[in-house]
Amino acid sequence: MHPILLTCCLLPCLASIVSGQVQEVLSPAPIGSGEPNLVVTPDGRLLLSWIEEIGEKHALCYATGENDGWSDPTVVVSGENWFVNWADFPSLVGLPDGSLAAHWLVKSGKDTYDYDVHIARSSDGGKTWGKSFTPHRDGVKAEHGFVSMFANDRDVLSVAWLDGREMKAGGHGHGRGNMTLRYVEVQSDGQLRGAALLDERVCECCQTSAVMTNKGPVVVYRDRSHDEVRDIAMVRRVDGKWLKPQLVHPDGWKIAGCPVNGPSIAASGDNVAVAWFTAARDRACVQVAISRDSGATFAAPLRLDEANPIGRAKVRVHTDGSVFVCWLARDDKVGAVRMCRLDERTELGDVVTIARTGVSRRNGFPQMVICGDALVFAWTDGRVQTARLPIK
Repeated sequence: MHPILLTCCLLPCLASIVSGQVQEVLSPAPIGSGEPNLVVTPDGRLLLSWIEEIGEKHALCYATGENDGWSDPTVVVSGENWFVNWADFPSLVGLPDGSLAAHWLVKSGKDTYDYDVHIARSSDGGKTWGKSFTPHRDGVKAEHGFVSMFANDRDVLSVAWLDGREMKAGGHGHGRGNMTLRYVEVQSDGQLRGAALLDERVCECCQTSAVMTNKGPVVVYRDRSHDEVRDIAMVRRVDGKWLKPQLVHPDGWKIAGCPVNGPSIAASGDNVAVAWFTAARDRACVQVAISRDSGATFAAPLRLDEANPIGRAKVRVHTDGSVFVCWLARDDKVGAVRMCRLDERTELGDVVTIARTGVSRRNGFPQMVICGDALVFAWTDGRVQTARLPIK
């Protein structure tokens, strides 16, 4: 199949594409690649990142959407001592000043989950990258990961992550302390400001997700109560102050271990959506809750898939108020990347199958972004794969 346009502004030559037709796009990532991430920068650039092996090293690479598909891959950084994990994967993000930021994970100690977050910034569109730094300064050899990065201001990078310092620090034996959720802002000069402990007890290895709304940042994550209820919670900052954590919705999922299935949040103005997986009352489902007031309140969630899905949901909000959700479903004995749309009236449209795939850990987490008047998807099936779907 011929590569197709991937910039965020469709050209007239694509006017004949039939809406709803999923089109495969030739991936720039090699066989064996994985951990994809998609982002559209404030200036409209579409970026796909992934991890691949180069010799005895791992490398974080990315490609840019171009008129005839993807650009040639660019290596951001490579190393021999990385922590590479199907669920805790690197990312790129663009800031309004045109700079980019990338994060990846590096081993810090001998234990399996001793690793640090490393972040680097580029001021020339990804041609060169500055020296990496860690957003956490505790110095503890423990788990630091499941990062969410987003632009807080024109050149200020916000970072939220799961931090295991309390699980090992200060004489605590491994597993005795709690996993925490922490936050910091990185200024353009590299200084760290506004460090905050957002929640002192959270699920140990579910993804975080964060977004900037009209009224400030919102971070969502899987909480962990003292009686092992692990529902989706959020923390908002309003008028410069972080509010107390609150549940997006009380599913009541009581589970003794981490399900490795975190939430996803997206926003456009005051419209905010959160999508997540739950198996409360032994009923696995993917659901989405929508807010029209920047996350202050959420309507009751809508169930999108109750046919025993895998989950791993991703959500995006269009400027017209409609919401798109993709997830990993079960389809007979295999898996499927599926997507559905809720219009601005929250009416559910048809469920579309984007691709058939597996359901194991190596199939990772499907990704989705809104790029102009199309959706772009990425997932892992032997390598990072990509596809496109017009949304009008």
